[in-house]
Amino acid sequence: MTRAEFMGRLRRGLVGMPTSAAAEIAADYEIHFEDGLAAGRSEAEVAAALGDPDRLARELRAEAGAQRWHQEKNPSAAAGAILAVLGLGAIDLLILLPIFMSVVGVLFGFFMAAIGVFIGGGAIMVAGPFAGFPGGPAAAILAGLGLMAAATALAALTAIATIWLINGTVWFARLHYRLLKPALDTQSQTEA
Repeated sequence: MTRAEFMGRLRRGLVGMPTSAAAEIAADYEIHFEDGLAAGRSEAEVAAALGDPDRLARELRAEAGAQRWHQEKNPSAAAGAILAVLGLGAIDLLILLPIFMSVVGVLFGFFMAAIGVFIGGGAIMVAGPFAGFPGGPAAAILAGLGLMAAATALAALTAIATIWLINGTVWFARLHYRLLKPALDTQSQTEA
């Protein structure tokens, strides 16, 4: 593979990353080619030593997504990290996606339940004193506040569980990459 082919595939794989980060990565790989050529190696040898540019792009996107999640901790960064991680392994996708989506569904259900209980608590607190709530108006107000507090606690615990899930997914991706990289390196060396 020539330098132009390698860099073209790498740049296509980095589409969607911030432009400055993709340009910096491309510049780093250009330097690898320059150093290799200066050492007397051919473009094909340098490209073979660097590995599959498509795989490199997926790994770099996953790492960038993980770094963004650790810096920003917002829903957009979480989605980016998860999508980048899912792009790493198609086989893992078939096995882990149903489990992952089940857990996401449960967490979403807890968030929706918290919203419903919060709204219900607010309704009891506001309408209960006028609707003849058992125990009188004070009991209605306290019951409504108690339901709203319980809903807030449920939402907070669900948010913590969601952050743990995202951190666990990023941890798995890094572990997966560390375990898979030696196997890929060995495989590329035996093929060369």
